Amino acid sequence: MSSELRDLYQEIILDHNRSPRNFRAMGNPDRKVEAFNPLCGDHYTIYLAVDGGVITDVSFEGTGCAISKASASIMSSMVKGKTVEQAEALFGVFHRLVTGENVSEDEMTAVGKLAAFANVSEFPARVKCASLAWHTLHAAVTTGADTVSTE
Repeated sequence: MSSELRDLYQEIILDHNRSPRNFRAMGNPDRKVEAFNPLCGDHYTIYLAVDGGVITDVSFEGTGCAISKASASIMSSMVKGKTVEQAEALFGVFHRLVTGENVSEDEMTAVGKLAAFANVSEFPARVKCASLAWHTLHAAVTTGADTVSTE
């Protein structure tokens, strides 16, 4: 990866950490799931509104490191307006991306700003930070769990 691309990815993460999108509590969500990463202290609540299988709104609040907050911010922006199935497909690609598994060029294009997390796999402790919000979203739409932990 070129140093220019690495700098761009770092700036995307810093921007979403400084000014997280959809950072608010949601009134009357269909799902509300708490997320914990005891290793580094990340703690978020993810709110989700779903209508007819479409995620009509998603938001989050809480505290955590720059990587976890940026990931939650980008996730919330990317899945709003998508079907649950589309969000689950993004979750699958993102999970493979941050764990260092093979992601095709087409998939990298489709994930947009999520590509900023491509190098997280080089730092195993940070994989949990980057994927916390995504695992929480996954739980919200598939398992009905009220809490998610990276333990």
